[in-house]
Amino acid sequence: MAVISMGDIKKNVRLEISRVPYKVVEFQHVKPGKGAAFVRMKVKSFVNGKVVEKTVHAGDKFEIPNMEHKTMQYLYDDGDMLQFMDNDTYDQIGLTYDQCEDAMKWMKDGTNVEIIFHNNKAISVEAPLTMELEIAETPPNFKGDTSSGSKKPATLETGAVVQVPYHVLEGDIIKVNTVDGEYLEKVK
Repeated sequence: MAVISMGDIKKNVRLEISRVPYKVVEFQHVKPGKGAAFVRMKVKSFVNGKVVEKTVHAGDKFEIPNMEHKTMQYLYDDGDMLQFMDNDTYDQIGLTYDQCEDAMKWMKDGTNVEIIFHNNKAISVEAPLTMELEIAETPPNFKGDTSSGSKKPATLETGAVVQVPYHVLEGDIIKVNTVDGEYLEKVK
């Protein structure tokens, strides 16, 4: 099986620690004046969403987790879990709120998402990189609000809040980058 060593650690690299798959969310290569270099990193568990800090020294190795991605359709929230359907077999699976935390604010009924499986068990979900969503609520424009670069908060139909330019109004459909939560453009 392939391994990750100290020099391979970067943001979003996936690795397995004690049979649990993690994603690197932050890292810092440290070269002290005395002693060997090491890496301080924060990793987020795919299983429960918790972030832990780890220190990696030269010679430490991690396995690459056995992960598979499958496109599935988000159906609904049943109050305990989010329900997804396999587009090929029509089988349904449920994921907890913790497993869907990052993608939950971008999904609406019928959205195709990537479900991540680790050793044939669904562990997490990734929203599409961009989504077109309707603005449910945003403050009205006022005369004089035309300065370039100014933004106002807007609540989308899914509940997510993004900063949008002043010319964007309630009911408009906008394209949003789901990775960093930024407004991209107004959809015509």
